[in-house]
Amino acid sequence: MASFEDFKLNRQLLNAIEEAGYSTPTEIQQKAITPILAGQDVMGIAQTGTGKTAAFVLPLLMKLKYAQGQDPRALILSPTRELAMQIEENVRTFSTYLDLRTIVLYGGLGPKTQKEQLAQGCDIIVATPGRFLDLYLEGDINLKSLKFLVMDEADKMMDMGFIGKIHRILEVVPRKRQNLLFSATMSELVRKISGDFLAFPTVIEVTEQATPAQTVSQSLYEVPNLKTKLNLLQYLLLDSESFHRIIVFCKTKNVADNVFHFLERKYGDEHVRVIHANKGQNTRINSINAFKEGFIRILVATDVAARGLDVSNVSHVFNFDVPIVVEDYVHRIGRTGRAYNEGDAITFCNPAEFYYIEKIEKLIRQEIPRKEFPANVFVENTGFEEKQDIAREIDAQKRKENPDFKGAFHEKKHAHKSNNRQKVAGKKRSGVKTKKGRS
Repeated sequence: MASFEDFKLNRQLLNAIEEAGYSTPTEIQQKAITPILAGQDVMGIAQTGTGKTAAFVLPLLMKLKYAQGQDPRALILSPTRELAMQIEENVRTFSTYLDLRTIVLYGGLGPKTQKEQLAQGCDIIVATPGRFLDLYLEGDINLKSLKFLVMDEADKMMDMGFIGKIHRILEVVPRKRQNLLFSATMSELVRKISGDFLAFPTVIEVTEQATPAQTVSQSLYEVPNLKTKLNLLQYLLLDSESFHRIIVFCKTKNVADNVFHFLERKYGDEHVRVIHANKGQNTRINSINAFKEGFIRILVATDVAARGLDVSNVSHVFNFDVPIVVEDYVHRIGRTGRAYNEGDAITFCNPAEFYYIEKIEKLIRQEIPRKEFPANVFVENTGFEEKQDIAREIDAQKRKENPDFKGAFHEKKHAHKSNNRQKVAGKKRSGVKTKKGRS
């Protein structure tokens, strides 16, 4: 396919595509748009940042054409509110010259405004499963006219425990409909569940599952502890020209807050934001928008932002912590190197995190290149508590792989008891008094 005109899209869509700055369809778009236009069920697997959203939004808009009635004719489900907002933004961009009404539904704020919007009528609903079901069960959504059901990032929905809600939604939507399922990774569980969702689907796998984008350069630093990770991060960020728009991913809200406060002291709160589940909805939206518009240089985030955050020209993604859900690695690093741009993904790995690195490398079928630790970065001593936490984590990993493994702490304790018994026995043989009396 040389251009979007080859898909026989209408002039309104082509004008919106051109104004959005797109000229050449990506591989997933080339392979998915035609069968979707033909009415087939599609299962699409493509790495993050390759244009999956447009691959289903464009043919969906082409088939809906114009506003019709009060009830929704298309439902797009996403696992997170951030991704739902991103999809809705794409729909609005491409439907600039179309008379179609779109509503986005997600939790985290009161439903009153969303109910009012639904009452005014819509053609497309973009929603998270929980809020959609809530409003449906309260009688605010009529599904009798639904013709299209799209599930984006299906594997993440399963990871987040949405399987029950998905089955409930499948029970209430009309049987006669076109189904589309997209993701960057596709677990066996999702393949089994898709059997309930898709009817003889066209499977489009433009890359092997969980393959990072070729435009992303990956690297890994071996770092002994948290304080040294902060020192290394600060050192790398000294190059403000190269590291101009950065996302720092952390595994917990607590670590994200600590990293944010560290960077805030170094660069000022006008250059750094943090988003995680404990942040209010408006705070998260404002932080993401400020990052998108280039007002802030650094966004610190948990995996709540790993998917659906479509920001142009992110120069670097830092895995400050190695993700425990190994599939999230692909989604994290997919925040850079998007739409044919090049980007860098840098991972910091302490001794307890190599367990997950091995699993990530097996998943992506390639080794992450190791980088030599910079001589100018001060290596802190690992504190007692952190050292204990790392040791316990390594024990837990070994026990997971081998249930018979007793653990280093058990062995030390056992060795200590054994040494005590040997000492007592030695004293008995030499005629020395023990607590239980004389020998």
